[in-house]
Amino acid sequence: MKILRPGFYLPFLAVATAQLSPIDVREATISSLHASLFSGVTTCRAIVTAFLARIERFDSEINAIITINPEALQIADSLDQALSTGNATGPLFCIPIVLKDNYNAIPMPATGGCLALNSSTPTQDAPTVTALRQAGAVILGKSNLHELALEGLSVSSLGGQTLNPYDFSRTPGGSSGGTGAAVAASFSVFGTGTDTVNSLRSPASANNLFSFRPTRGLISRAGVIPISYTQDTVGAIGRCLPDIATALTVMASVGYDPLDNATSAIPSSVPGTDYTTFLNSGAASNLSGIRIGVLQGFFNRTASNETTPVNQVMDHVVSLLGSMGATIVKITDTTTYNATAMSAQMDVQTLEYRESLTNYLSSPNLTGARPMTMPDLYTPNQTTPEFLVIPSQYSYIETALVSSTSNSSWFTKQSLIANLTRALHSTIIANELTCVIYPEQKNLVVPVGSPSQSGRNGILAALTGSPVITMPIGFSPATASALIGIPIGMEILGLPWSEGTLLRVAKGIDDRLHARKMPVTNGLNETVEVTTANSSVPQVTPLKNIPSAYPLGVY
Repeated sequence: MKILRPGFYLPFLAVATAQLSPIDVREATISSLHASLFSGVTTCRAIVTAFLARIERFDSEINAIITINPEALQIADSLDQALSTGNATGPLFCIPIVLKDNYNAIPMPATGGCLALNSSTPTQDAPTVTALRQAGAVILGKSNLHELALEGLSVSSLGGQTLNPYDFSRTPGGSSGGTGAAVAASFSVFGTGTDTVNSLRSPASANNLFSFRPTRGLISRAGVIPISYTQDTVGAIGRCLPDIATALTVMASVGYDPLDNATSAIPSSVPGTDYTTFLNSGAASNLSGIRIGVLQGFFNRTASNETTPVNQVMDHVVSLLGSMGATIVKITDTTTYNATAMSAQMDVQTLEYRESLTNYLSSPNLTGARPMTMPDLYTPNQTTPEFLVIPSQYSYIETALVSSTSNSSWFTKQSLIANLTRALHSTIIANELTCVIYPEQKNLVVPVGSPSQSGRNGILAALTGSPVITMPIGFSPATASALIGIPIGMEILGLPWSEGTLLRVAKGIDDRLHARKMPVTNGLNETVEVTTANSSVPQVTPLKNIPSAYPLGVY
């Protein structure tokens, strides 16, 4: 039986069988669940129970979930009551979702996957969580992530190592890897994530999913454990474009939020946009006449088992776009568009992390024992370790402990970011591009135990605040451990506030590719029979094992 963090367990075990209607939630979408629910085929309780059953059955395999919401079934019952009285409203009515465990959402702790924050509990929801609830969503629980979202391997001191559903020997990307793995395995319809450099797009690519990183300022980041004011965004990961377009519509409905000054940049024409409408017309499938840039510097053309499959799949997509009438423009400026150089010269995370995290930890909206500052959090304690720092992060933490936005290097980096942003906009405008494309990761997602998640290209959007849609485009060849291959994803980047256009382009490509496939590893493609006879509430067991390659509490 799947054991989750102390105090939180699967409450559906006590439900009487007579209350449940059989429903297959594998690859379920918002529209498919609403069709079953509103036609009377099933109930909200049955839907939520079916997803919880999949978590109980399969999460011991991939380790994606940290916390189950103890109120999930109570919420489902209230929605069934609303349905019975004709008050079923909201685009996410009875849609089960998971939240990355750095979002504030009562009554659950917001841990960031960190043992030291095991008791840190918010007194109010993040604004985006409020919007999701008001739209009718049922929050099933919280997903694992790379500790405090600082890397892309998705291993944490509280949640352990999450595995890739398509190949258990590989990571699920990250830092939102728990959300990616959970959505890929049909533990929820979609899930939320955050993205400071790659963290929404890496899991989407690695788990054969769609995601959006919005224009900086479109969606409030308040109530989410922060890293960088300059680079942080929030978003969602799902199995189809209509689902993430709906999530984008709901999360962006928060609009201007005085708790996040970046939202003051939202143009007057943007609030109230229904992003699903960009997927509805026939024009969404017609790419004739559009111009798409391909960033040549974001490929690794050195042949290997890790890079060649990515290049082959991307080359196929570029060829397909040409056959669909799109004009392909090769962007050969590999000096400006060099992801490694951008990260080295402009990434401001270490300069903003200490101030951002301290402001969050000291907030009066949190209760429970916790470190009150970022330096307090990282106080070494070898006897009872309470945080995880992998070797590749040692210098990051050491630098962040003594750095701030008052450092002269912060101003230098901000100037370079402004220059890069202008260069990107000039490239798009001068070449009359609708968007630019490139592989999310130059190589396949890395194996478990790797020192870092290498080869990712997310830094361009992170620095410039540009919107991106990430979509699945294919797989590597199958192997003994990856029975249908390892997923490969592509980023579609545009000018600020062009989310609708990017969705339209993604729809045109997806209508031809249909690259989404359900994972089959260890029976993940099988149905789960919901039974309650002779069931009992699980007992709490010790915390999950942490791979020895990642020592706790050392930097």
